[in-house]
Amino acid sequence: MRHFTSVHDLPDLNEALKIAFEMKKNPFAYQHLGKNKTMVLIFFNSSLRTRLSTQKAAMNLGMNTMILNVNQDGWQLESELGIIMDGDKPEHLREAIPVIGSYCDIIGVRSFAQFKSKEDDYQEKIINQFIDYSGVPVVSMEAATRHPLQSFADHVTIEEFKTKERPKVVLTWAPHPKALPQAVPNSFVEWMRQTDYELVVTHPEGYELAPEFMGDVKVEYDQKKAFSNADFIYAKNWASYSSYGQVLSRDRKWTVDEEKMALTNQAKFMHCLPVRRNIIVSDGVIDSPDSIVIQEAANREVSAQAVLKMILEELK
Repeated sequence: MRHFTSVHDLPDLNEALKIAFEMKKNPFAYQHLGKNKTMVLIFFNSSLRTRLSTQKAAMNLGMNTMILNVNQDGWQLESELGIIMDGDKPEHLREAIPVIGSYCDIIGVRSFAQFKSKEDDYQEKIINQFIDYSGVPVVSMEAATRHPLQSFADHVTIEEFKTKERPKVVLTWAPHPKALPQAVPNSFVEWMRQTDYELVVTHPEGYELAPEFMGDVKVEYDQKKAFSNADFIYAKNWASYSSYGQVLSRDRKWTVDEEKMALTNQAKFMHCLPVRRNIIVSDGVIDSPDSIVIQEAANREVSAQAVLKMILEELK
């Protein structure tokens, strides 16, 4: 595996899960793979779990790490080709990317959807420029349309906590005061479709995800019906895809609370974090014994390390 931007980059999902659990059991067993190698982590957007977990994963494998927060530590970078650069961005990605690639062996990139153009976001113009111009492997630490390291960690977490072979997993939209990208729900659905889990997606009308991610997954518009007998509830907000980037609803009736969780099969509650308490989810749910958001976040290190191990093995 050279690059990692989606579940489809993995040679085999079941084998990747085995590697993840191996990394969790013995995180320092493969430090020889990363010796004298460097990973640069580039952030166009803020991060807590992604930065710390990916940096720790690289260090577990013996790698050196460097962090670049683009909007704080470097020049403002222009991404559009053919533009006359007479504005506030003095450097173009076309030069910056190969320079960065010359300093390292792997690049991690975090760049959210900008909601200016659906076409630009869904063509993944930022991360694809890194793949095209860097000359080194590129790992998505969340792009405009996917967050594969999060979804990999989600899959690991479900495997750890499931009590039956085919659990019912529900992805539910929940309200939020801001317009959030579709990357997490897109990626989560894409990964879950590679499993034999029973997947249900529930959201208000107008929040349908892009068809290329949903495939033949059906939407249940009745949230309570969707929650019935669920084993895992994954809550997440996202802005509209059809009315791109818009907030169509802030309906608090979609908040995940104790009453809705009582409809489930004592389901485990999941969220990628950060989470708006008492908007996305009630205190009672996220603080309950059935909340596994911390374990889920801890598995971000595991998923990142499994991905980096597979890439480093190809670099030998």
